[in-house]
Amino acid sequence: MHDCDAPPLDLLITGGAVHDGTGSPAVTTDVGVRAGRIVHVGTVPRTVAAAARRTVDAAGLAVAPGFVDLHSHADFTVLGEAGAEACLRQGVTTLVTGNCGMSPFPARDAGPGTTGPWTALSGFAAAVDAARPGVNIAPMVGHGALRSAVLGDGRRAATEDELARMRGLLAEAAGQGVFGLSTGLIYAPGSFADTAEVVALATEAAAHGLLYATHMRDEGDHVLDALDETLAVGRASGVRVQVSHLKALGPANHGKVLPALERVAAAVREGMDVACDVYPYTASSTRLTSRLPDWAMDGGTAGLLKRLADPETRGRVLADLRDAVGRTFLPEGVIVSQVPAGAYSDRVGQSVADIARDEDVEPAEAVLRVLEAHGGEVMIVNHAMADADVDAVLRYPDTAVASDGWVLTAPGEGHPHPRNLGTFARVLGRYARERGVLGLADAVRRMTSLPASRLPLPGRGTVTVGSVADLVVFDPATVTDNATYDDPWRYATGVRHVFLAGEQALEDGVVTGVRAGRTLLRATR
Repeated sequence: MHDCDAPPLDLLITGGAVHDGTGSPAVTTDVGVRAGRIVHVGTVPRTVAAAARRTVDAAGLAVAPGFVDLHSHADFTVLGEAGAEACLRQGVTTLVTGNCGMSPFPARDAGPGTTGPWTALSGFAAAVDAARPGVNIAPMVGHGALRSAVLGDGRRAATEDELARMRGLLAEAAGQGVFGLSTGLIYAPGSFADTAEVVALATEAAAHGLLYATHMRDEGDHVLDALDETLAVGRASGVRVQVSHLKALGPANHGKVLPALERVAAAVREGMDVACDVYPYTASSTRLTSRLPDWAMDGGTAGLLKRLADPETRGRVLADLRDAVGRTFLPEGVIVSQVPAGAYSDRVGQSVADIARDEDVEPAEAVLRVLEAHGGEVMIVNHAMADADVDAVLRYPDTAVASDGWVLTAPGEGHPHPRNLGTFARVLGRYARERGVLGLADAVRRMTSLPASRLPLPGRGTVTVGSVADLVVFDPATVTDNATYDDPWRYATGVRHVFLAGEQALEDGVVTGVRAGRTLLRATR
C-alpha cells in the first residue's frame, strides 16, 4: 500500500526478479526507495511510478540486496583505492575488515601527530570516511594487532597484566563500534598465543556481543585439531564463532572438510552459534612467511632475517620447511604474487619450483632465498586445495561467500589472486548458473542476509521495507568472473547497477563516481 500523500520516490526499480536475500524464490515486482531506505516492495501504481525522480528498468534482470563481503582485508588498501571499483563491479556494497587477526588499529602510541596505524578505531574510521569510500567498511579488530600493541612481536605467553591490557583495548574497540574480534592463529604474532589467551579474549568479545572470526591454527595436516580448538574456544567463552575460509591444504588432507563440517553441524546442534565462509577457488593467497615454522617468526620479520643470517639457525628453518614439501607445501603451486623491489622482482607470477629449478636448489632453499632478497615481505598464491572440498563447503547451509581479498581497483602491482576481482560473480555465474552447486536464490542469500546476520548488520542484507537501499541489479544469464590466475586484473561483468543508500555507484556496468560508502559501526547501546 502506498501513501498517496507521501513525497515522490527518489528511486524506483521496476520489473526485476527480486531476490529478497532470504533464499526465497524471486518475485517479479518493483522496489521503491526514498531517503536512502526501501519504502515499497510490490507493484507501484502508475501515478506513483510517473512521479518517481529516477526509474531503472530491471526487466529480465535480478534485483538483490547489496552483497556483504564477510572476509576482506581492505582496511589496508581502502585509503589508497577508495573507489573500490572491483567490489562495485561484483555487486559488493559492504566489506567486513579486520580479519585473520590483522587490523590497522590498535597500534602502539607513537606520540603526537601519529596518523596511522591508528591507536584506536576512531582514528581509522575518521580516515576512511575522509577518503569517501565507494563501499561501506564494517571493521573488526585483530588479535594480532592487540598482541603487538601490548607485547610486541615476541614468541611468549602474555602475563596476566598484559592479558588484562589486551582485554582493555578490545573493550575500547567494542565501545567504539567494532563488530568482532578476529584471530590469525597461523600468523605471527597471533600464533604465539595459547588457547587460554584466545579464550580470555573471546570471553571479553562475548561480553560485548561481538563475533569471533578465526583463521584457525592449521589448515593442513592438523586442520581437525585446529577446528576442535576453535569449537573449544566457543564453548568456553560463549562467543559466536565464524570459521574463516574453511579449507584443507595439501593432497593428503583433501576430504577433511567433510568431517570438519560434520563437527560444525554437531556444535550447532549442541546450541553453539558457529558458521563458516569460503571463497570459490582452489588456491589461497597469503604471506610466504606463513609457510615457515612458528618459531622462526619470533620477533617478527626482523627476527626471521636475523635467523636466516645465521648459518646454523638457517639450517633449522630449512629442515622444518623441507618436512612440509609435498604435503602442505607444494612448490609447483606456490606462485610469487607480489614482492618489493629486489632480486626476484622479475619472478612475480612464477612458482617456487620454477625458481628452484633455475637455481639448481631444493624448493625449501628457494623459499629462503626469496625471503632474504625481499626483506621477508613476499606474497604468494598457493594452489593446494581440491574442487570437491570447495563444493562441499559452499553447499553447507551456513556458509557465507567471502573474498579474503584486498585489491580494490585494477590494474595494480604484482600478480594477485583472481578472487579479488571475481569471487561474487564467480559464485553467481559458475557455481550457480553453470554448475548448479547452488540455486541462484540460495547463492544470493549467502552473499546478503547470511553474512549480514553474522555481525549483525541491522537494516542490510534483505530487500524489505525499512532496509537501507544497498541494492544490486545483475543479469543472471551473463554475470561472470573474468579474472584468472594467469590474467588476474580483469573486472567481473554482468552486474548492471549498484546503489548504496539509494545513491547510484554503478550504472550500466560503469562506475558513476558517486562514492556513498562510509564506516559502519556497531550500535553499542
